[in-house]
Amino acid sequence: MTDKPMLILIAGPHRSGTGSDPQAMAANLARLEAAAWPVFAAGHLPVIGEWVALPVLRSAGAGPTDPLADQVLYPTAERLLAHCDAVLRLPGDSTGADQDVATARRRGLPVYHDLAQIPPRTPQETT
Repeated sequence: MTDKPMLILIAGPHRSGTGSDPQAMAANLARLEAAAWPVFAAGHLPVIGEWVALPVLRSAGAGPTDPLADQVLYPTAERLLAHCDAVLRLPGDSTGADQDVATARRRGLPVYHDLAQIPPRTPQETT
């Protein structure tokens, strides 16, 4: 158990294996987002790199299959990891998620591979 809420990056496939199909990418994002509630329910704050990167891309007039995406998606996760306390690595082949795990390990952050591994937060009394 921990008394401080952790900021946990949820990492897994988004573009990988989709052939740039928007529906397949949306399905992958939905799988990442499905892990958000359990992380939150454990007392922590979930974050997914695409939640930040996709609006950045849209504001540049680009999308996830645009050449600019590689200059935004991976760097966004790298920058987020400077603020995260842990990574939840979901199953599936993903170069970006593998990079997230490597970055987290270099920074000494825990990497969880199952929601059950995430320590629940000790409830604190609010006054």
